[in-house]
Amino acid sequence: MDTILIRELRIETRIGIYPREREAAQTIELDLEIGLRGEHAAHSDRIEDTIDYAEVVADIRRLFAERHFDLREHAAESIAQRVTGEFGAPWLRITIAKLSPLPGVKKLGVTIER
Repeated sequence: MDTILIRELRIETRIGIYPREREAAQTIELDLEIGLRGEHAAHSDRIEDTIDYAEVVADIRRLFAERHFDLREHAAESIAQRVTGEFGAPWLRITIAKLSPLPGVKKLGVTIER
């Protein structure tokens, strides 16, 4: 299966269950692998035959601008539902991580695959 890769997408958002996480924006980092169906733009060279990664990124940015998520798991699932539903991806893997969330921890996150 061919995939589209989106790596190190950084978004400033409020995410988390603790009061400090609800008050101040934090940087999260997302990595996505988005599967493509059989015959697609690799053969036709047409944007209409693939998933427009610029639209996916814009949609994810809108999602985080409009909503607060308590858990990264729920945020990742919300992205998965949009990418599979609205963009028609048959498969995807998403990693969502907070940067430097705890002393001595560079990234802390979750990965889901649908």
